Amino acid sequence: MAIALSTPGVDGLAEAVNVLREWQYEGAPPQLHPGDLGWFWRSGAEATAAAVRTWSRAGRILAIGLLDGPDLLRLTTAPDVHQDEELARRLVADVTDTTRGVLPPSGRVNIEAPPDTLFPALLADEEGWPADDPWTPLRRDLTAPVRLPDLRVEEVGPAQAHTYAAVLGAAFDGSKFTVDRWQAMASGLPYTDARCLLAYDDGGDAVAAVTVWSAGPGRPGLLEPMGVHRDHRRRGHGEQITLAAAAALRAMGASSALVATPSSNTAAVATYESAGFERRTETRDRYRDT
Repeated sequence: MAIALSTPGVDGLAEAVNVLREWQYEGAPPQLHPGDLGWFWRSGAEATAAAVRTWSRAGRILAIGLLDGPDLLRLTTAPDVHQDEELARRLVADVTDTTRGVLPPSGRVNIEAPPDTLFPALLADEEGWPADDPWTPLRRDLTAPVRLPDLRVEEVGPAQAHTYAAVLGAAFDGSKFTVDRWQAMASGLPYTDARCLLAYDDGGDAVAAVTVWSAGPGRPGLLEPMGVHRDHRRRGHGEQITLAAAAALRAMGASSALVATPSSNTAAVATYESAGFERRTETRDRYRDT
């Protein structure tokens, strides 16, 4: 049967999130996680729905993509169709034909896809899309208990949302995160399996923040985002909030904790490793330059 491309609409987001949860498993390649949709939800349900693309055959979703901004498509497929040639060729056709509404008609754009699937290989071999700079995925096993952080860590609710937003704003240059965006994110379906955390130093200052996303018991969870206030860096706070994140995911039943960062960000890689994360094989997006 033919493969259908669609934009699900707000009413279809629940199915997309649930399918992504089912696709998370130990040993899976780095891929789109329901927490990625959850973090995007800070822009609202309507914006999230408009950014999602699904590819279905006989009523079953085979691939899900998230337009994570105007220049990045993050896409993954069901585990049993990683090498499905019909699907891979349809994906290639839809991202290279700009009239199909997947990618913008001009400008540079990146595509992130699991590296062991046929789709990015076809993009490279048949369409000439080159590889971009490497990213380092990291993983921490959560079978054993996680060492408790030395800092005081609190879960964020509506009363702490302004502090969480302030820390993220001081952690990421150009951040537009606000209390309203936290409320939008917290109202989203993926947030039922998520926690926002704040770490405080001995003086009572909020110094680091993280959000963790579970995909359900026995499945890998995700850290997105994690940041340390610019005025409190190089004091080990990144390690401490990362330990708290791993412990929170373990308490929610996650089998492991996942995170990824540009390989050029050696300080971030070192922070995650100090919290017990192990590097996995580097990945590279494919990109269109014009």
